[in-house]
Amino acid sequence: MKLVARIIVAIGALWFLAVFVGEAVNRNPGPFTWEGATVVAIGIVAIAAAILSWRRESLAAIVMLALSVAIGIHIAICAGRYHLLAWTAMGLPYLVAGLLLRGSLRLSRDDEDSDNS
Repeated sequence: MKLVARIIVAIGALWFLAVFVGEAVNRNPGPFTWEGATVVAIGIVAIAAAILSWRRESLAAIVMLALSVAIGIHIAICAGRYHLLAWTAMGLPYLVAGLLLRGSLRLSRDDEDSDNS
């Protein structure tokens, strides 16, 4: 379960990284907007969550769940139409990855508790 969660969050982080690189090489970037700055902040947190998932799993799980909520709030405020579809594509992977990571941590703690008994 941990590996699946890490793969899911890595794919999401790579998507944000591709967007950042694409915007960086764009010859005619658009004006600064708060919506764009929010997406950049969410992307940075997504990349950090992917890195954290290999080091500090419980913190990464919390960050992934919070990231899913933050993406939902951003979509609710900034997106024009099809909010559920946009969140399903952007926020749901972080929700699934966070729940998988939390579940695997809970199972590993239960295994440790049964071994100590």
